[in-house]
Amino acid sequence: MKFFRPLFLFYSTSLIGLGLFRILYFILYNDRVQAVTSLPVYLITGIRADFIVLGYFALIALMTLPAFALFKAERTWYKASILWFSLIGLLILFMEFATPAFIAQYDTRPNRLFFEYLAYPQEVFATLWNGFRGWLIASVGATGVAVIGIRQHTKRQLRKVPNQRMPWQTWVAWPLILFMVFVGVRSTVSHRPANPAYFATTADPLVNSLLINSTYSLLYAVYNLKHESKANLVYSNQTEQEIIRTVLNEPHLAQQQFTQPNYPTVHVQPASVQREKPLNVVIILEESLGATFVESLGGLPLTPNLERLKQHGWWFEQLYATGVRSVRGIEAVVAGFPPTRARSTVKLSNSQRDFFTIAEFLQRKNYATEFLYGGEAHFDNMATFFAGNGFASIIDQRHYENPKFVGSWGVSDEDVFGRLHARLQTAQQNPQQPYFALAFSSSNHEPFEFPDNTIELTEQPKQTLNNAVKYADYALGQFFDKAMASDYWHNTIFLVVADHDTRVYGNELVPVNKFHIPGLILGADIQPKRLTAIASQIDLLPTLVSLAGVSGELPTLGQDLSAGMAPVNRAMMQFGDNLGWLEDHELTVLTVDGKAMRYSYEPVQQRLTPLNESLSDAELTRIRAHAAIPSILYQQRLYHVPQP
Repeated sequence: MKFFRPLFLFYSTSLIGLGLFRILYFILYNDRVQAVTSLPVYLITGIRADFIVLGYFALIALMTLPAFALFKAERTWYKASILWFSLIGLLILFMEFATPAFIAQYDTRPNRLFFEYLAYPQEVFATLWNGFRGWLIASVGATGVAVIGIRQHTKRQLRKVPNQRMPWQTWVAWPLILFMVFVGVRSTVSHRPANPAYFATTADPLVNSLLINSTYSLLYAVYNLKHESKANLVYSNQTEQEIIRTVLNEPHLAQQQFTQPNYPTVHVQPASVQREKPLNVVIILEESLGATFVESLGGLPLTPNLERLKQHGWWFEQLYATGVRSVRGIEAVVAGFPPTRARSTVKLSNSQRDFFTIAEFLQRKNYATEFLYGGEAHFDNMATFFAGNGFASIIDQRHYENPKFVGSWGVSDEDVFGRLHARLQTAQQNPQQPYFALAFSSSNHEPFEFPDNTIELTEQPKQTLNNAVKYADYALGQFFDKAMASDYWHNTIFLVVADHDTRVYGNELVPVNKFHIPGLILGADIQPKRLTAIASQIDLLPTLVSLAGVSGELPTLGQDLSAGMAPVNRAMMQFGDNLGWLEDHELTVLTVDGKAMRYSYEPVQQRLTPLNESLSDAELTRIRAHAAIPSILYQQRLYHVPQP
């Protein structure tokens, strides 16, 4: 059995190491773990998950043994297996060292976001250095020690290579060991092997992620990339035709004129306001400016300018983001596209051209279209997505001469809004062509860098979330003070909305309160109004173009809230693998294993209470159809209005 020594050492050391890290997480998040499970169950379940991921790596080594033996190279296989298990051991340690900082940022183990952000080392390093400097230094140091230790261990093991070929007893043991490893990988006698969703046994997403390990979490996310086009079809067992028919039966869609047989959601939306000429349209997308920071929405008093501005327009009191990342907010606000478990369509291949956006829609109406950003527009693939879908001009960090301030995420919000003000003044010189702009702020992003001497700091030190929020609000107020005094104010409509709230924490399957965001439509002749019904980011696009006086064909599923119909009073939220459907203060959560759980939601107390009553089959079918339809529209490239 000497030939299997590397395998046994790999299992024993990895299980001990992962167990120690899991105990560390238990100590760090003791309250949340103890609230939903016991320590023995937590540890035993974790060991079971560890056997799965270790088994995958072990199978690779074990299944190559016969090939080496065929060429009488068992000793070479022994050396190769030592190197293989050493590298995997280092990977496992590195992922665990990186986990606490990731949990602090995203309230879950490393997942797809971990490797997506590897493409942006400058921004990521600045965030880690300013927000998690102590853990970053400790992790780098611990990884260095691990490299040295594993290197020495590998050298010692290579000196113990057997000096003869494998005896027959080892060959007898090989299929038995292979079978045991395979059983560990499946971890169940069910038809399908266990996967991370199998271990989602609690109501707290963080604890569910702690039950597995970070290497498993990351590799499963990579594996799931190939299923992205159909990611949300797991929520429904209806046929595609039934799903589309169910969604289009919604009251705000059922009476529409559907004009494109090959694009089933495309319909004509007449503008609710008739104008001699369409208004300029400006969307200001505020980074991480959730209701958490808006006093009148139950948050901290950090946005006095936004509170002041709401007296001049339509103020959304119960507006909810579709996700927890910027690209999800872009997808919802700019394209009106519902959320999915997959990556945002801003990043997916089938949506880089011929995918509907408000810019493409307005470009066909003779609008000049532009994206203004303070950072590098290639981040999160924004430049490619925008350039391929209707944005004729893209202004990013490279285009600002002598900016007031430059931080890790680019120039300050004041610089961005200064450029927006100048572009609107220029557009005013050309009354024959209306102007559309998407301006995306970034100062309210970790590591929270902004110009000195602009605001009275809320707290010390300067670079904190609350101070950055206050600065973002200050820059917004400064811009609108200039805009209201400008000639373009009376022929421009503005939407101010957050892309998402800041870090999403909570032990709920879908923490609804962290999806609550402010939204405001103002400018031109817009009269003050309070919208008290539940609304989603996907409702903003059809409402905005309608108020701007632009009629046309849209594939969107959101409601034009200016059309005079009763509001749909619903919002949808994607949180990891769970989809939340909030309607009339009742939350339905769909999970990938087919379950549907119901809660009552009290927005003032921000409290979810489980409900015992189940939805009717018809209502559940309706919700499942809305959850599944974005995958159909993306996969078949149906979210598009063909050229006449």
